[in-house]
Amino acid sequence: MTLVLGIEGTAWNLSAAVVDENDVIDEVSHTYRPSTGGIHPREAAQHHAQHAGQVIRKLFENIADKGISSRDLDAIAFSQGPGLGACLRTVGTAARALSLSLEKPLVGVNHCLAHVEVGRWKTPAEDPVVLYVSGGNSQVLAYRNGKYRIFGETLDIGIGNALDKFARNAGLSHPGGPKVEEFAQAAASYVPLPYVVKGMDFSFSGLSTAATDALSHSSIEDVCYSFQENAFAMLVEVTERALAHTGKNEVLLAGGVGANMRLRQMLKTMCEDRDASFYVPEKRFMGDNGSMIAYLGLLMYKSGNTIEVANSHVDPDFRPDSVEVTWL
Repeated sequence: MTLVLGIEGTAWNLSAAVVDENDVIDEVSHTYRPSTGGIHPREAAQHHAQHAGQVIRKLFENIADKGISSRDLDAIAFSQGPGLGACLRTVGTAARALSLSLEKPLVGVNHCLAHVEVGRWKTPAEDPVVLYVSGGNSQVLAYRNGKYRIFGETLDIGIGNALDKFARNAGLSHPGGPKVEEFAQAAASYVPLPYVVKGMDFSFSGLSTAATDALSHSSIEDVCYSFQENAFAMLVEVTERALAHTGKNEVLLAGGVGANMRLRQMLKTMCEDRDASFYVPEKRFMGDNGSMIAYLGLLMYKSGNTIEVANSHVDPDFRPDSVEVTWL
């Protein structure tokens, strides 16, 4: 049995977990919640620095209760990027300290691919087209010839950030996505808003701005509904086209925005129309979590993919299609 500790801290959620090949042994998280507005990178990094020690100590206590010592770990994994630079550096420092003190190999994990691989781990999906949607990222990916290729992506901001930006302008508290979803369920009519798909890519900043402007003449319920319908239809259109292009027959939804039930419903309908299987992991694995970092770290470690501490710098713009996939 291989045991790997993973630390996630690319943005708002600080989380550490230990996993083996079969399941999560334990996970401890501490979430940064801004008093106003969205995520403030410096404050988030300060939060992570303040709480990293207690999160890891609590994790060690929990696994000790299950008969596992920190010395039993095989490797230490951490989010190397993409993400907020200050947060990544804080988590990277914690991971390096553990690696050196415990004398365990270090694994630098791509945050986006961790979302993909935890989805494959926790669903029956084997070789899916992946719609990965979160605050800072919106991409359609699939594995081909040694790498996860990006078949479509946002040209500006991620769908999660677009929802949060609109929600702030509408006077809603962070995070905005769940509140937009709630208001959308009470809508009475559709409000025309921009629909921007360019080839295999999509854009959300104009939609967010137009939705804010629409609040001056339409109800918040109708605007939230219309925002979701347009944004999610854009995502589903590109996912469907990638499905047709690759010839695959599975779709996996990954990332925090994947908790939205309307997006799931639209993807499920598309997959049914194409005789494709649709998979979503349980909610605990959708948002940022230490378990996904630990699990991809385990896959990478077992395939010989580790890094030296001296070469473990973080990369806020770490693209998933730059990673050589050694574990498939």
